[in-house]
Amino acid sequence: MKLGIYGGSFNPPHLGHLHAAIAAAQYLKLDRLLLIPAGIPPHKELAEDTPAAVHRAAMTGFTAEQAALESGIPVKVSRMEIERAGKSYTADTLHTLREEYPGAELWLLMGTDMFLTFQDWYKPEEIVSCAGLCAFRRSEKDTAELFDGQRRFLNERFPGAHIVTMALPNLVEISSTQLRTALSTGGVEDYLAPQVYGYILREHLYGTALDLKHLTIGQLRPIALSYLKAKRVRHVLGVEEEAIRLAERYGADVHQARIAALLHDCTKKLELDDQLALCERYHVALDDDERIEVKLLHAKTGAAVAREVFGADEAVCDAICWHTTGRADMTTLEKVIYLADYIEPNRDFDGVDALRRATYESLDKGMELGLRMSIEDLTARGRPIHHNTREAYDFLKGI
Repeated sequence: MKLGIYGGSFNPPHLGHLHAAIAAAQYLKLDRLLLIPAGIPPHKELAEDTPAAVHRAAMTGFTAEQAALESGIPVKVSRMEIERAGKSYTADTLHTLREEYPGAELWLLMGTDMFLTFQDWYKPEEIVSCAGLCAFRRSEKDTAELFDGQRRFLNERFPGAHIVTMALPNLVEISSTQLRTALSTGGVEDYLAPQVYGYILREHLYGTALDLKHLTIGQLRPIALSYLKAKRVRHVLGVEEEAIRLAERYGADVHQARIAALLHDCTKKLELDDQLALCERYHVALDDDERIEVKLLHAKTGAAVAREVFGADEAVCDAICWHTTGRADMTTLEKVIYLADYIEPNRDFDGVDALRRATYESLDKGMELGLRMSIEDLTARGRPIHHNTREAYDFLKGI
């Protein structure tokens, strides 16, 4: 197995880190990649506004998920350096990984500054005995000649070392230091993955201070995405897109539809215990089915988060609350969100085209078909059908 190791302060991780991780994984044909946030970097002091390690790990986690999606290999975050006492020496990390992954071929990934000063690191000879070095040029000034000269020097200094250098196809000409300085004044979204940027805003990191209950759609969108697993981002953006179309067609409030669409899955990734904890915190009443079914719970807890954290009005919260089961006598906005979730452009299942056609004939035709499809699917899989779904279907049928 080829295992890549990419360490750094990740303070914050930006698109340069993401592109480097993906490009190196493809260049080296890695089987797996670890991103390792440093606890105490040995080569520099962490900036005064550095967030707690838990935040740096969370932001790095978003980068890992996106890198995994784009590279097609497992990419995980290791907290070993954050949890280890003292300075985060790479030599110590590699010795630990040698024990954890016996027989693996290790490759240490690094940018320009680290590569050009590698000979000054702590125990560099032990590092090259444990792993190969892969250095990437991260800006236009990092010339091939500069890298070639350093590679020759290191090969002479450390005979037997395995060293490769590469140019990144997508250069991001900004540093984490520059990002930290600019974050409080805005205008850096283009250098950060949306989930990372949203996490910074919702946790008020690096001097950001948005009032989460008074956000524009542009501010809400990355924050909403920061609640999601990377693979769900396209879905939520698709729901927003579809909700706009349906709201405009059927006379629902477009602004409310966008808020509900962006937040409808904000608690989707939480496990059952965390869902139930949110219900207790926000005094969410549950029936017996909802207490054991995460898919049902996320609609209730999502509505609670929309209300309590983002100050969403009751029409929006109700649309989120009923987007999974439906209910009898739904409002237009509730139908819009239910169906936008069902037929957004990324959906691809048997019957979705027929459901789209029915929805654009009338909301009620779409709701009737969508509810019937849900009931048939749940029945075929031996899953319980929530009473609200049956009542919603019966109401539309006039039963």
